[in-house]
Amino acid sequence: MEICISEALGYLGAQDAPEDLRRQVKEAAKDLERALRPRYTYQVFPLERLPEGFRLAGTPLLLTGSTAERMLAQCSQAALLACTLGSLFDLRLNALQMRDMPKAVILDACGSAYVESGCGAAEKELAARFPGRYLTDRFSPGYGDLPLALQPEICTALDASRRLGLHVTQSLLLNPVKSVTAVIGLADQPQMARIRGCAFCQLRETCLYRKGGKRCGDGV
Repeated sequence: MEICISEALGYLGAQDAPEDLRRQVKEAAKDLERALRPRYTYQVFPLERLPEGFRLAGTPLLLTGSTAERMLAQCSQAALLACTLGSLFDLRLNALQMRDMPKAVILDACGSAYVESGCGAAEKELAARFPGRYLTDRFSPGYGDLPLALQPEICTALDASRRLGLHVTQSLLLNPVKSVTAVIGLADQPQMARIRGCAFCQLRETCLYRKGGKRCGDGV
């Protein structure tokens, strides 16, 4: 797994970064890749369609709202995914924040890009395990109208605390800080519909991409 430099620059709001900044990001990325790797776990569940949403069979987890409906309408299964850089990243970031804040900001952006690389690796593994099935885009609590309140149930269903050391705070954030949970639908036919975009994201009002006139799906 490698850190996508363009994605890290995007998290910095610096898609058109000068060469010196690009060099610093590359150096931070290589250092981070040498120090640790993302860890992930996932599990696939049959989907039960109910009037109020989609239940993952064998769990109390109910996916409600228009986001789940649009993503899972053609799916008979759904995978829950959790990915994290672990507490070592938090320690490195906290230490750097105390002595060099600009470098800490770069490391933070690289961490965000790295955990996305981990999610991508998990998706590839999932696709290889289910040949002939078609995966939807992954979508996470807080995206669209999928509530953040699902975080604890997702982590419980994945036993993420034991497997990854992943916990949910009282404010429904994930700890360690560079962690992601997500849902991925599995269908028998290609999934052409995509709902990624600013209109569906709960971070649209504070997003650095939008402030810079970009979107998170833009190429760099």
